[in-house]
Amino acid sequence: MKKGFFVLAGMALLFVIGGAAFAQPNTKSVATITIDNFDTDSAQNYPVWVKGKLDTLNWGWGVNASRFVTEGYPILTTFEAIPNSLRVLRTDTENPAKVLGVKTRFDRKGDNWFEIFPTDGENNVEIPLEGNVTQIDFWVWGANYLYFLDLLVRDSDGAIHILPAGNLAFNGWKNVVVKIPGHLRQKSRLRSGPEKMTFVGFRVSTDPAEFVDDFLIYFDDLKYTTYTLSNIFDGYELKNSDFGDDEESESSGSNSSSNTSSDSNSGDNAR
Repeated sequence: MKKGFFVLAGMALLFVIGGAAFAQPNTKSVATITIDNFDTDSAQNYPVWVKGKLDTLNWGWGVNASRFVTEGYPILTTFEAIPNSLRVLRTDTENPAKVLGVKTRFDRKGDNWFEIFPTDGENNVEIPLEGNVTQIDFWVWGANYLYFLDLLVRDSDGAIHILPAGNLAFNGWKNVVVKIPGHLRQKSRLRSGPEKMTFVGFRVSTDPAEFVDDFLIYFDDLKYTTYTLSNIFDGYELKNSDFGDDEESESSGSNSSSNTSSDSNSGDNAR
C-alpha cells in the first residue's frame, strides 16, 4: 500500500510539474534567416518589424578601402555562380544564382584594408537581426592570400563590435560560421532603446607582409541563426501601443504657435 501511494504521488507531482512546463512559451524557438543570397540586387524584401508593424528593407552593396588602394579599385560587382554545396539546395528557378565579388589592389604592402557594406546608394544601411542571434554564417571564396576577414555588428548600446571570421589563406569556397559572444547586448533593457543588434558589414585586412597587387574575394548566402521568441513575452503587443501623445504634442505645438502669433499681432495692434 505504502509503495503504491508513493508511486501515485510521484505520478501526480510529475503531471503538475510537466503541465506547468508545457504551459510556458518556448523561448528556444530556433530559426535560420537569410540576410542576402546576392541573387537580386536591391530587391531582397527583407522583413523588419518597426514599432510593431511589418515592413520590408532593400539595399545594394558598397565598398571602400584604406588610403594606399590603387586608383580605380576596389571594384565590386556580382557574377553568376554558386558554391557546389548550395547548388543542390537551390529552389529559385526564376533568377540566376549570383555571388558578390570584389577585386582590389594596393600600391604598397602594410596595414591595408577594405570594407563591404549594405547601402541604399547614398547612406550605409544597417540590417536589423531578429531575436537573440547565436551565429552568423556565409560562404566566402578565398584566393589563398594571408588576409583576415571580420564581421562588423552594432549592439543595442550603439557600439560596433569586430568579430573575427578567420583568414583567407585557402582556395575556393568555404562555409564560415561566426559565433555571437554571449556578452554582446542584443536588446536594450529600455522600452525606448534599440530592439535589435544590426549587421554593419565585412572588413578584410591584409597581413603586412602579404602581396597586395591582385586580390579577389566572393561572398554568397549570408544568413544567421536566432532564437526568435527570446524577446517575446505575454503582452508583447502592448509595448508599442499608441496613446495619442505624439499627435497631442504636435497639436499642442501648433496651438502654441498660433497663440504666440496671436499675442504678437495683439501687441502690434496695441502699439
